[in-house]
Amino acid sequence: MRDLSPDEAALWARVTATIRPLSRNPNELPSSPSPEPTVAAPESRVASPIHSKVAPKPARILHGATLDGSWDRRLSAGRVQPDRTIDLHGHSLDRAWQAIDIGLDRAIVAGDRVLLLITGHQRKGEPPLERGRIRAAVNDWLAASRHASRIAAVRGAHPRHGGGGSLYIILRKT
Repeated sequence: MRDLSPDEAALWARVTATIRPLSRNPNELPSSPSPEPTVAAPESRVASPIHSKVAPKPARILHGATLDGSWDRRLSAGRVQPDRTIDLHGHSLDRAWQAIDIGLDRAIVAGDRVLLLITGHQRKGEPPLERGRIRAAVNDWLAASRHASRIAAVRGAHPRHGGGGSLYIILRKT
């Protein structure tokens, strides 16, 4: 990797100065403040803006592209009827994680293929936010779940099943 030029270092210092923690919970904040960055004053204005690559939409494909096109077309058109629904409204983070784990357990035992996970919409606005934390954490939970190997794909739900506040979890065939 190359070192940053003085102009890039100055720009990076301005960006990092605007970062705020996502949580107000003091237990989740760093224990010691990070040292102030030392940056040389820029000699001239940055000639061109730095463009970052835009991340793909997380609601479209969250766990690999393991479904064929007909599955994706049926899901996006809302023509798939979920076998089981897991509703996380009113749950704390710990209870939501337990509900997902129990729901996946029961679905696997019952041989269900499509689960509808209702998380609620992630609230828009500046962090830190108290609402929308379950929605923000669910992708990581599913990836770290003991059932992760049984999940074929996770897709955003059709509006008739909750749209942006819900996800389809497609389980692998046994």
